Amino acid sequence: MAVAAVAASCSSVDCPLNNKVLTNYALLDADGRTDTMRLAMTVSTNRTDGSDSVLINKDQDITKFSLPISNAQPRDSFFVELTDGVTASLDTIVVDKEDMMHFESTDCAASYFHKIKGVTTTHHAIDSVAINYHNVDYDTSKTHFHIYFSPCH
Repeated sequence: MAVAAVAASCSSVDCPLNNKVLTNYALLDADGRTDTMRLAMTVSTNRTDGSDSVLINKDQDITKFSLPISNAQPRDSFFVELTDGVTASLDTIVVDKEDMMHFESTDCAASYFHKIKGVTTTHHAIDSVAINYHNVDYDTSKTHFHIYFSPCH
């Protein structure tokens, strides 16, 4: 009887298989309708050690994409390059955020959720970036940012 009682008291929390959270971006036109990126888009970022990392490499014909978010710094910078094979433009998106440790159980690895505080961008090909949803967690159905490109993209 004692063994059954001990076994029943153990944690029954299902740990997430993937505890990485991503920010989701949707491309919209000036009227708020889904837009399609026809140019080749590459997105990179700087790692904390100073090296760069390509997150998206020459993706085309997309209407949305996802990017990771850091756990160790209050600001993430992403470099968005668009090219038609002849000319290229480069914009920088800067996301200010607050990191919040998320704890589910001692059986699960620690993870971080985030609250987006602000976003800025340069304006070469990107017209603007707007925050759509501030909280970043395991919910992959949420679109966190709307990106509006200049009409000539």
